[in-house]
Amino acid sequence: MALITIGIFLSAGLFMGWSLGANDAANIFGTAVGTRMIRFRTAAIVCSVFVIIGAVAGGAGTSNTLGELGAINAIAGAFAVTVSAAFTVMMMTKRGLPVSTSQAIVGAIIGWNIFAGLQTDTAVAVKIVQTWAFTPILAAAFAVIIYWIVKYFIEHTKIHVVRMDKYIRYGLIIAGAFGAYSLGANNIANVMGVFIKVSPFSDIVITNSITITGVQQLFLLGGIAIAVGVFTYSKRVMMTVGDSIFKLSPISAFIVVLATSLVLFVFSSEGLYNFLTSRNLPAFPLVPVSQSQAVVGAIMGIGLAKGGRNIDISKIGKIAMGWVLTPLISLIISFIVMNVLQNVFLKNVISNRKRKIFCHLTQTKRVTFEVKIEKNWENPLSTIKIEKNNV
Repeated sequence: MALITIGIFLSAGLFMGWSLGANDAANIFGTAVGTRMIRFRTAAIVCSVFVIIGAVAGGAGTSNTLGELGAINAIAGAFAVTVSAAFTVMMMTKRGLPVSTSQAIVGAIIGWNIFAGLQTDTAVAVKIVQTWAFTPILAAAFAVIIYWIVKYFIEHTKIHVVRMDKYIRYGLIIAGAFGAYSLGANNIANVMGVFIKVSPFSDIVITNSITITGVQQLFLLGGIAIAVGVFTYSKRVMMTVGDSIFKLSPISAFIVVLATSLVLFVFSSEGLYNFLTSRNLPAFPLVPVSQSQAVVGAIMGIGLAKGGRNIDISKIGKIAMGWVLTPLISLIISFIVMNVLQNVFLKNVISNRKRKIFCHLTQTKRVTFEVKIEKNWENPLSTIKIEKNNV
């Protein structure tokens, strides 16, 4: 495939990364910037550096879940999904709404399933939707617990106001860096996850012990795109989340950032997941979740812990409406883009190429088959046509 064509198709993932940086990633420091505890430039630099590290070092954990929802097998299809989701997020961002890129990409993937004639895995879809509902609730719970701990600490220690202010600023930066890393590890699947099966990059072997995989190269590009979005278009959403729903004090801002960071961490940490499952304990699924939903839930938790007197209910209703409409709008746009690419530009958004597979019948015999995947296959494991080639 020509380099220019690859660049055009991958530009959709970069656009999605920019949209995430302008919206979800911005919310990590939204409360800190909204309360003027941290300058926007400082927040943008810290967020950008750690979100790239998180994407490259820990981005593989949540990508499999999106692959289970829809195994997009053509780079043109991946392009259509990501550009549809990114366009949806951009529309919502222009209206100052902290929408979810996770919801946008899921809606677009389901749109691809419908166009391809595939049945969406209900169990995976339900698991994802449950995380959408649980994310703001968990963030609110974390915020309330941290609020009580911080309140107890302040009431039982004597720290000078100037020193306390300094500690809070450092705390906001550390918690924000932690949240940016977790966001990169969690949400890079929304940016480049649909390109994994059709990645145009080959592994780069530097030494015998150091190899940069094609997937890591994809995630690096996505992380850079997120950083660009943070610098160029995130300030408006930061102010919306940090200053409009509930008037936050500097200490409350620290609590919200820390609670939000913890939510992103528990849904992206493979180490935590393996630790809990190895001991037969319930574990949080490795699912891309919405940073926007988490930060709004944390702000709500702070508001409730303080009595809920200053919560702007009308603003919350407007944000909730954006959450509901995002996957629906993205699904519709995705379906339309698929039709345009397939029927106007004659690009295959669903792969029907013949592929060779090897079936090991015994330890010594191997049979080669030609597998042709039809466009309207119901199940990729049950309705493919297999033609015997040689024995």
